[in-house]
Amino acid sequence: MKLVILTGMSGAGKSTALKMMEDIGFYCVDNLPIPLIEKFIELADLRNTELQKVAVGVDIRSGQALEDLQDILDHLRGEGKEFDVLFLDAEDGVLVKRYKETRRSHPLAGSDRVDKGIEEERRRLEFLKKQANYIIDTSHLLTRELKTELNKIFVENQEFKNLFITILSFGFKYGIPADADLVFDVRFLPNPYYVEGLRQKNGNDKEIQDFVMQYKEAHVFLDKLEDMIKFLIPNYITEGKSQLVIAIGCTGGKHRSVTLANELFKRLEKQKQFGIKIEHRDIEKDTMRH
Repeated sequence: MKLVILTGMSGAGKSTALKMMEDIGFYCVDNLPIPLIEKFIELADLRNTELQKVAVGVDIRSGQALEDLQDILDHLRGEGKEFDVLFLDAEDGVLVKRYKETRRSHPLAGSDRVDKGIEEERRRLEFLKKQANYIIDTSHLLTRELKTELNKIFVENQEFKNLFITILSFGFKYGIPADADLVFDVRFLPNPYYVEGLRQKNGNDKEIQDFVMQYKEAHVFLDKLEDMIKFLIPNYITEGKSQLVIAIGCTGGKHRSVTLANELFKRLEKQKQFGIKIEHRDIEKDTMRH
């Protein structure tokens, strides 16, 4: 029997993930009382002809009984039962925003602010995160992207990458992305905006790409940036970082930043140490304003 303990921060998408696990053939049980978990697993194991894959959802709603989960996991390991711990996480700011949007109260906040409840929840769940086989940070994941990650792990049996990188182009005149970990300014390159016939195009168009990449400085910048990122990534992984946002900005976020973000993505997308995606935050904003 394939057993997964699905846990994580409230608001990080555990309920959504459980539904996705059901879609890929798991028998899912959520918020089972902690003292009953081991008995349930034992019964499920006896019926292994029917229950080939089982996911048990556990979270902070278990209250003080959550502290007993470690003993249960240790006992399961002692009996030779194999299981994976999948931990869903998200940045504190993202969790606060999600709670405000849904107008729900955090289970540990009481009459206090949401961020205080999140802080306490992190402390109580730390023991589970430390022993997680998979940590998925949903801060920047769309629902379909979360589904893709779960399929990679539990359907395609691909090697999972705990670090997920987002390469993000943006325009400085619209503000630096609040969630950026690394910010790079490429306004040192000539601006296609001032070249006849190029203003209305963007960095996804060949004409803009050819214009930007004709300069030696663009290639030197990419070489140095790629080298630095490849140095940083193993250290980020060692430190347990699960999300990295690399932001590349120009004036409007339409030409130079898009071109160089695309080029960096091409250089990094085949790396096996991490998952990666690319976004162009401001590519259409100039069009919308005219």
